[in-house]
Amino acid sequence: MSANGISHDEYNGGDTMERIKTRFAANVDVARVLPEYPRPQLVREGWMNLNGLYDYAVTPHGAQQPERFEGQILVPFCIESSLSGVERALKPDELLWYRRTFELSEAFYGKKVILHFGAVDWQCKVWVNGKLVGTHTGGYCPFSFEITGYINAHNNELTVCVYDPTDEGWQQRGKQVLKTHGFWYTATSGIWQTVWLEAVDRCYIREVKAVPDIDRGLFTLNTKLYCDEGYQLKLRVFDEGKEIIAREISTSEEIELPDAKLWSPESPFLYDLQLELSTQGELRDTVRSYVGMRKCSIGRDEKGLPRLLLNNKPYFQRGLLDQGYWCESLLTPPTDEAMVYDIEVAKRLGFNMLRKHIKVEPARWYYHCDRLGMLVWQDMISGGAYIGDWTAGVLPNIGIKVKDDDYKRFSRGEKQAREDYRRELFEMIDALEVFPSIYCWVPFNEGWGQFDAKEIGEAVKKRDPSRIVDHASGWYDQGGGELNSMHKYILPVRLPKLDDRPFALTEFGGYSRIIDGHVWDRQKCFGYRMFANEEKLTKAYRRLLEKQILPLIPKGLSATIYTQVSDVENEVNGMMTYDRAIVKLDEDTVRALNEKMAY
Repeated sequence: MSANGISHDEYNGGDTMERIKTRFAANVDVARVLPEYPRPQLVREGWMNLNGLYDYAVTPHGAQQPERFEGQILVPFCIESSLSGVERALKPDELLWYRRTFELSEAFYGKKVILHFGAVDWQCKVWVNGKLVGTHTGGYCPFSFEITGYINAHNNELTVCVYDPTDEGWQQRGKQVLKTHGFWYTATSGIWQTVWLEAVDRCYIREVKAVPDIDRGLFTLNTKLYCDEGYQLKLRVFDEGKEIIAREISTSEEIELPDAKLWSPESPFLYDLQLELSTQGELRDTVRSYVGMRKCSIGRDEKGLPRLLLNNKPYFQRGLLDQGYWCESLLTPPTDEAMVYDIEVAKRLGFNMLRKHIKVEPARWYYHCDRLGMLVWQDMISGGAYIGDWTAGVLPNIGIKVKDDDYKRFSRGEKQAREDYRRELFEMIDALEVFPSIYCWVPFNEGWGQFDAKEIGEAVKKRDPSRIVDHASGWYDQGGGELNSMHKYILPVRLPKLDDRPFALTEFGGYSRIIDGHVWDRQKCFGYRMFANEEKLTKAYRRLLEKQILPLIPKGLSATIYTQVSDVENEVNGMMTYDRAIVKLDEDTVRALNEKMAY
């Protein structure tokens, strides 16, 4: 039940066909939707969750704020999802409006107030008490506005207007389309991550980023403050609750950790941090964070082959493609428990890496990878129109390479689209680089919206030299980046001509199985190769790994990414069904094969 007595069944106005759901959907509490603190790398006490029921309306594009709203929508679930209670498409010539009231608690009295959005797809305007407080463009990254001068002591009104043309626009949109088919999925429009308020002092800590250096036995702590007066900044470091460091620091400080405990998927140790900001002897702000001591690099093995290293040692990364879609809520995980479940199943099956595919997750997902021990390869969101089957499918498989400065061929003819891609790419890196689990950045995938990949890969490496860059995953390698990155479906996997870069099979497999009662639409199921039951699918998976994959590891293969964690809508090639109810292969076999995939 919600705070105003409306049950989920009462506000659910969707009229589309009945869909499967995960068990986590039943755990969504309308009065406490995703109630966990949304920013685990910078935690403070004074905050307020604004998820929940909002009034909503859909108007023609260009319309003014409506006087009457159509019903209620459950934020942060997108309007297209069943958990939103609406389940309708937002058309490219429409605007989506949200409205709710809120009352500040005593913790906010006398404080600055910051309004945060985890993500809103795509362009939005935000009003507080009828006054415009800001705008934002970009569907996948967090943003915020200081609203201190706009709020009242008691009742306040928040209004948000969203425009999202989905695949009729040039923006970064991932696999979202207005008409689903194959591996193109239902759009996610509007607010789709947590909305929240934060109370801060006139002087406060804006940002904390720890960069580990295990070779020197230290980490560099970079802190940004909002403070225009003299201050003192104190750091406390904890090892499993025991304080090991307590001292004043500057905003950029090297913190020595002799004999540091290293972070890895097998031992995901995190040091807890606490920072205290004071002015004139008075405590103004206290935040908590953490750091994982690990190193991502490339080196040679004992045979002289280039390898991916973790903590200065060759480390074979066996991963799964992870698109992060959910039956009932699309791009938004329904609960915190749901995020944890996917990661834990992957670990249980023996995988040590997830490639977050063309999506940015809520910050808590990366936090769970940090604490549970799961490496992450993070894709940038693809954008622009699909480049076509000839360029996307035929040319790469007959060995024809194309230079990616032909912008029109790659559907990047609009200069504005290329500039926006660069802006949002580095906005994503800025938001996510705090998470030690992230090992590799992936700017482009399979040529889709690709342009100037070599130069962009170099810019990413300059921006974050602590991680690996796969500049063009899959097909149109421009000879840059740090990986020889191959995708292979259906056709046999063979060792490519090696260069000085480690060889990674960054997508493969995609073996499929339909399980009645656990698919999105029985009539539209799609997969690369279909198998009738667990036994046949497991046998084929074992044969693929034993005949094609395992023999390549001693010859230079450094990482594999099997497609994929779960089915997604009509695509049925997951390790799990879309509703996460069934693991479709024999778990013991998968785990045993993963144990063999090591140096």
